[in-house]
Amino acid sequence: MARRWTLLPALAVGGLWWWAVLRIALAPAHTGLTEAAVAAGGWGLSLVPVHVASSRHRRRSGAISGP
Repeated sequence: MARRWTLLPALAVGGLWWWAVLRIALAPAHTGLTEAAVAAGGWGLSLVPVHVASSRHRRRSGAISGP
């Protein structure tokens, strides 16, 4: 159930991003600041490196920690 509540907003935001990108590509004369902001925001979000996300597993370091 929790997965569904995570997936639905992600699909809605993805659909909104595709709508903005297609509208800019197909009818650039009729687009405005809203479409440009949505498209640029989604593109900028895709630039976040994957390795920045936290991980469940921690790597063991070679250093010996305290007692």
